[in-house]
Amino acid sequence: MKVLMINGSPHSNGNTFTALQEMEKIFKEEGIATEIIHAGNQDIRGCIACYSCKDKGRCIFDDIVNEVAPKFEACDGLVVASPVYYASANATLIALLDRLFYSTRFDKTMKVGASVVAARRGGLSATFDELNKYFTIAGMPVASSQYWNSIHGSAPAEARQDMEGLQIMRTLARNMAFLIKSIQLGKETYGLPEKEPATPMNFIR
Repeated sequence: MKVLMINGSPHSNGNTFTALQEMEKIFKEEGIATEIIHAGNQDIRGCIACYSCKDKGRCIFDDIVNEVAPKFEACDGLVVASPVYYASANATLIALLDRLFYSTRFDKTMKVGASVVAARRGGLSATFDELNKYFTIAGMPVASSQYWNSIHGSAPAEARQDMEGLQIMRTLARNMAFLIKSIQLGKETYGLPEKEPATPMNFIR
């Protein structure tokens, strides 16, 4: 079992990374492999709605998105982490997620998702909600903690002083590990839920 973790901060060793490190320790204790990808400091353009991925099976822009795609397909859980910019996630991370989720056609059902947000003070819950929407449109169960998955800090490594935030990360990792293991047992016993053919509708007549 493996969890893929995407750091959406441009600071690879900042407070967002601190949160992911705290989760990573628990995953290792639970026997779950992890990989952290630093995406927030890369040049990632947004989706241009060219729909080439429908034919090619991959994004037309050959960058980190296409590198992450097979790792996403192979993982059992995905953690997406971002600092807060104007009560929203880092735009670079959003560009990656838009293209990653749209261009990949593999079934994401029952991969466990979790979002993590870091901020000096406010905008955490809005960013948390924004990131969770990627999971819920893809049939991915969302892991929760004892509080919203957030941590506070401004200067690098300041999040180390947020004892509650660090505990939230540990609880989140334990809950996520439990879900991943439980879903694996469920798939072996019952298989994945039955899927009906999609019935997309356009209400413009």
